[in-house]
Amino acid sequence: METKKPTEIFGENIFSLRVMGNYLSETTCSSLKTTIRNGSRLDPTIADEVAEAMKIWAMERGATHYTHWFQPLTGTTAEKQEAFLEPDHEGGVTTKFRGKELIQGEPDASSFPSGGLRATFEARGYTAWDPTSPAFIHTEGDHATLCIPTVFCGYYGEALDNKTPLLRSIEALSRQMCRLAELFGEDNSGARASSDLGVEQEYFLVDKSFYEARPDLIQTGRTLFGCTPAKHQQMDDHYFGAIKPRVIKFMQALDEELWKLGIAAKTRHNEVSPAQFEIASVFEELNLAVDQNMQTMQVLHEVADQHGFACLMHEKPFAGVNGSGKHNNWSVNGPDGKNWLKPGDNPHDNARFLTMICALMKAVDENAALLRSTVASAGNDHRLGANEAPPAIVSMYLGEQLSKVIAQLESGKPSGAEAGGILKIGVTSLPELPRDTTDRNRTSPFAFTGTKFEFRAVGSNMSCAPANTILNTIVADALDQMSGTIEAAVAEGEDFNTALQALLSSLVKAHKRILFDGDNYTGAWKEEAARRGLPNLVSTPEALGALLTPKNIAMLDRHGVLSERELHSRHEVYTEAYEQIVTIEANCAARIARTMILPVAFDYVRELAETVSGLKTVGICGDGAEASLKTVAGSTNELAAELAKLDGVCNGEDAGVKLEAMNAVRGAVDALELMVPSEAWPLPTYCDMMFLS
Repeated sequence: METKKPTEIFGENIFSLRVMGNYLSETTCSSLKTTIRNGSRLDPTIADEVAEAMKIWAMERGATHYTHWFQPLTGTTAEKQEAFLEPDHEGGVTTKFRGKELIQGEPDASSFPSGGLRATFEARGYTAWDPTSPAFIHTEGDHATLCIPTVFCGYYGEALDNKTPLLRSIEALSRQMCRLAELFGEDNSGARASSDLGVEQEYFLVDKSFYEARPDLIQTGRTLFGCTPAKHQQMDDHYFGAIKPRVIKFMQALDEELWKLGIAAKTRHNEVSPAQFEIASVFEELNLAVDQNMQTMQVLHEVADQHGFACLMHEKPFAGVNGSGKHNNWSVNGPDGKNWLKPGDNPHDNARFLTMICALMKAVDENAALLRSTVASAGNDHRLGANEAPPAIVSMYLGEQLSKVIAQLESGKPSGAEAGGILKIGVTSLPELPRDTTDRNRTSPFAFTGTKFEFRAVGSNMSCAPANTILNTIVADALDQMSGTIEAAVAEGEDFNTALQALLSSLVKAHKRILFDGDNYTGAWKEEAARRGLPNLVSTPEALGALLTPKNIAMLDRHGVLSERELHSRHEVYTEAYEQIVTIEANCAARIARTMILPVAFDYVRELAETVSGLKTVGICGDGAEASLKTVAGSTNELAAELAKLDGVCNGEDAGVKLEAMNAVRGAVDALELMVPSEAWPLPTYCDMMFLS
């Protein structure tokens, strides 16, 4: 079958700016485009026309239903589908979609996690259209649905979702960047600043038959038992290797589905672990990029199923090999439309670039624990700090050349920079800035990679929204304080350049402890980080505590991103989710061990005992046979004993105790996997799942 060209199918399933002109009047189209591009309030008088146009466009593509597509605090997406049909009171039906139905919906909010913002009997929750993210057609088989991206809030306006605080944080960052631009003498003329995001999504593929034979994968998304095979990723031969034919067919189908949704999927390759892969899309405006990543995750599962695979997005589906992350590449554009994290071609742009670098140093240093809390989950706890994932300690990597510039900035004594092309800064005493000499540090949680920062700690199964909400807000807060300092100095008659130089120098001195260009995996770095006073929040419960510190509550409320009630609700929701996941895993592990592993182990012990007895009868039983019997019997008895301990704590309150008990059971099960004949072992092995596709 001939593959369609990307240009032929790209965006065919989104109600894009390009499409609108074919369905809307010129006046309405112009008004809606202004709302989308500038984030201005929607003109309610055009809502009916826009809704009717969307309905016509969607029905032409086979849609019979529409839904408000939103992102509750479950970390996934949600929808309630409504048909376009209405009775005509003459025995037939007509199709209707009104402006009020486009703009606002009312799904039942009582069963979504709210952390106390909504009581069970308070069912009302509201979805409100986000016109900055285009409506799209979701197709599955012969079914097509018009999906309208929305926010989700409670009766009194509290955010019950991930999108609402993200949009608030985008506005907060825009306000402070525009304020800084004015200090640099720029005329904003009502323009807005924005954030961009590029997401690298890692995932595993396993044959569906193996997946369906693993209750742990079905129930928890990860293997609770399993020995690492003799050969796995040690040779690095899977990384960027030739893609198997069956997988490349899946990838091609995946790309085509994403292209139809206007998602510019660009990169696909084998990742480090066998059966692990990655897809990356072209940078988009932050809010849209987050929506598109949520769509990508859904499409990954659907296309994998169509090709006989199961797509695993748990952060650590297999022990002993690489986990999966979601590398979050973040950059900022000022009201002038330029990327302020890109060194420019003139002193003005480069002074602004260094100002942003110092703002990020301040933001990450002062809020490392809060940033860590955004990637806290039961799944990510297994990944952080192991097999190519960054550690729980948040530090910043700038690269050798930029670090030298920052050191010169601190001293106030600029000197020459090494090769790479010199960019003049032009502000009093600022050092010369090297261009394009930044390497990458794959062990750093927060690394500068030329024109952006890569936050590598986000888990593959997570929404990018919480991490970027906090990242936007802490940078906005840093810029707020920095602008206030400069404004005060200028008001007292100090020259802007002099005030800026003094401020940047003081920021480097105060926050250079956050910079680390070395290997973040080593024990030596953990010791050094402790000496520097950097937090090392290893577990989710530790990390989530950052949400409730008075400083963080005040900051997020001050910028209008999250109120104290909304923060408390998130702490409760995330804590409860963590505890529930660990409990589900403990009960699943206990059931598998009791009903699948122990019976097989006992059968094998019996078989060995009969063999040993028979050998003794004929007088040819050696020490090895008896030793094998004792070893298998010992491991079986150990499993039974550890399983009894796990049974005793499965439904307790201490997640740490459950994890310890699960690990003990796993140790006994994995030991038995190496003893029981492979044809008798009841679970597909790591070797099966990683190599037999």
